[in-house]
Amino acid sequence: MSDCLFCKIAKKEIPSEIVYEDDQVIAIKDLEPQAPIHFLIIPKVHYNSVLTVPAGNEIITQIHTVANRLALKHGIVDTGFRLVNNCGENGGQSVLHLHYHILGGRNLGWPPG
Repeated sequence: MSDCLFCKIAKKEIPSEIVYEDDQVIAIKDLEPQAPIHFLIIPKVHYNSVLTVPAGNEIITQIHTVANRLALKHGIVDTGFRLVNNCGENGGQSVLHLHYHILGGRNLGWPPG
C-alpha cells in the first residue's frame, strides 16, 4: 500500500532504527517505548491485521521466531517479556498493517491498559 506507514518503513522510505531484518520482516525500535525494550516486528508484505493473513501463510510463525531471537539477543528471556498483537480499533491497533510489539526489561503487570 503506497500510503501505509509500515510499508514505507519496510521499504526504507522512512528512516527507523532497525534491530533485525530478513526477507520477510523488519523489526524496529518503537518511537514511543513503553518498556526499556520495545520493538515492533513488521511483515514486509502488507496485511491489514492478523485477520487478513491467508490460511497456511507462515508470517506469524516467522514473527514468533524473530521475537524469540530478539528476546535472546536483548537478554529478556529469563526475566520474561510480552509479545502483543493489537487487532482493530477497540483492540488498540493504530496502524492498519499487521505488526507485533515485543516488550521487556521491566515488570509489565496485568491487566494492560
